[in-house]
Amino acid sequence: MREYEFEPIRGLPEHLPPGEEMLWQGAPRWIALARRAFHVRKVAVYFAIILGWRIFADLSAGETAAEVVVGALWILALGVVSIGGLLLLAWANARSTVYTITTRRVVMRFGVALPMIVNFPFAQVHSAQMKRYRDETGDIPIILVASTRTSYMVLWPHVRPWHFAKPQPMLRAVPDVARVAGILSDALNRYLAQNEQGGEPAEAGADDRAGPDAVPTS
Repeated sequence: MREYEFEPIRGLPEHLPPGEEMLWQGAPRWIALARRAFHVRKVAVYFAIILGWRIFADLSAGETAAEVVVGALWILALGVVSIGGLLLLAWANARSTVYTITTRRVVMRFGVALPMIVNFPFAQVHSAQMKRYRDETGDIPIILVASTRTSYMVLWPHVRPWHFAKPQPMLRAVPDVARVAGILSDALNRYLAQNEQGGEPAEAGADDRAGPDAVPTS
């Protein structure tokens, strides 16, 4: 993990070494990121409930129509500002994020104010999973080997929710997620096969959980 200022290749801090090839590159879909990482829908429902309660309470207290409208407008304005801010954050995060899968690793570039690059070589990857949503976007959490350490706070929102003790970096709100999961599964399997043929101990494992029929994540 490191900060950087120059990209010779989009999403990468340096040129790929000989023998390594880029297989896929993409970014989160910002609307899906807003819904699932920044919980815009839940915030909207919260303000809708508060607004309804305020109108009901004012009417029950015998307030005039003008007073009811004024009270409701304050809550409505606060809700619009809050939801607008979350949408802006989701858009900025999606715009600043690039996910890259190569023949040897997964790379995440993210950060609105402070861009960072995180590399996960396949030697550190145990397996991957997939969760697909109805809009054909989805999440691909990456399960790391036990010896690999990373930070939940640094990776957020590109990390599997609620897994604090052993954070799982996650390609989040990825369009056409089944195809991307298949690319990652094939790359992990090829890496594993090459290590076995070369007689080297293979730390990275790839199983069917990395493909389109992956076990859904929570």
